[in-house]
Amino acid sequence: MTGRRYGLVWRLKTMSSKPGQILFLCTGNFYRSRFAEALFNFEAEQRGLGVRAFSRALGLEQLDSQDPLSPFTKEVLGKLGIALTYTQERPQAATEEDFQSARALYALKEAEHRPLMRQKFPAWESLVEYWHIADLDAAQPEEALPQIAEKISALLAGFGSCEESPSR
Repeated sequence: MTGRRYGLVWRLKTMSSKPGQILFLCTGNFYRSRFAEALFNFEAEQRGLGVRAFSRALGLEQLDSQDPLSPFTKEVLGKLGIALTYTQERPQAATEEDFQSARALYALKEAEHRPLMRQKFPAWESLVEYWHIADLDAAQPEEALPQIAEKISALLAGFGSCEESPSR
């Protein structure tokens, strides 16, 4: 884990009163962030890490689907044998309380989510680690979801070492 990332995770850990809360942010909380949430929760449970993720929308008003979850997310989670209970039931908008309860913050695409953070939650903008995983307008699920899986795998590996070595 890089020093910057380690410092971010450790600093947020000490800010939170709720242990083990990881927040994934996306625009509609329908596709990418929900996949990240479910995959993280499943893998963390399998590894016995005692940490959980949740996900929220930065632009829920932009969501144009009445479905509670992307069919692409459902399909891939099903293929991976991950139950839908590892993600929340419906998309939810981010609140100040969500940021306060998180020990680490991840947004799925910097170009898309940093402006929304700056507009809606400016005090938290610099505390988010921004990824670069495109939505359906620029990447197919076959490309985007494996990228998320790689990020989650690296995050979980680094998270375990952070737990074991807080003085690093």
